[in-house]
Amino acid sequence: MERACARAAELGLPSIAFTDHADFTRWVTGPGQPVTVPPLDADAYLGCVQRCRERFPGLRILSGAEVGEPHWHADEVAALLRAGRFDRVLGSVHTIEADGIREVSSQLFDRLDPLDLMRAYLAEALRLASSPAPFAALAHIDYPVRYWPARAGRFDPAVFEDEYRAVLTALARSGRALEVNTVVPLAAPIVKWWHEAGGEALVFGSDAHEPALVASGFAAAAAIAASAGFRPGRDPHDFWLRRAARRG
Repeated sequence: MERACARAAELGLPSIAFTDHADFTRWVTGPGQPVTVPPLDADAYLGCVQRCRERFPGLRILSGAEVGEPHWHADEVAALLRAGRFDRVLGSVHTIEADGIREVSSQLFDRLDPLDLMRAYLAEALRLASSPAPFAALAHIDYPVRYWPARAGRFDPAVFEDEYRAVLTALARSGRALEVNTVVPLAAPIVKWWHEAGGEALVFGSDAHEPALVASGFAAAAAIAASAGFRPGRDPHDFWLRRAARRG
């Protein structure tokens, strides 16, 4: 985290947010390979955030968590959020149910048709967006695209327009924000559909598991957001918001 802060300062960023993973789903990563993800140690994490704030006083450092499938784990998520103050809470989907087993979606391309897998992923994202789970922004709505197989051809979001629009509409109705994740640049049409669905806010995430990737792709993502009708907030760390419609 300190190295990531150093990179942010080097880039001249005014702020950085750490949304560490908090996963409660017992994953299956392959036949007979269940994985229990270690819990997020909120005290240790927030202690590290505080040390970073002391070392980098000119950088605004936001705490946060990315909670996987929070609509499946209401009690565990509530306990986590009681354990510490988090400035930003993202909700995400990594896992889908296949043949009655919850498996990491990226591991299923060898067994499922890519189109079916993507639709199953978006169906779970819709359930998350429609739920009362306590999160402020939906992370990486295009997560499986990171692992899209070459045999499936170039990924075309238009093939899944109806499914994307359903998720975005539910998310907009909930008052939450959409993350523009730059690991695989979120396709411009999806950002446009978010605006058309009535989405009020965007947040950018570089998903930088390595310090060198902090803010990677942000300039291009900001250009896409501006083109779709969003503008920066009052402060550099604020969500981007819809531009007010012109009058007259």
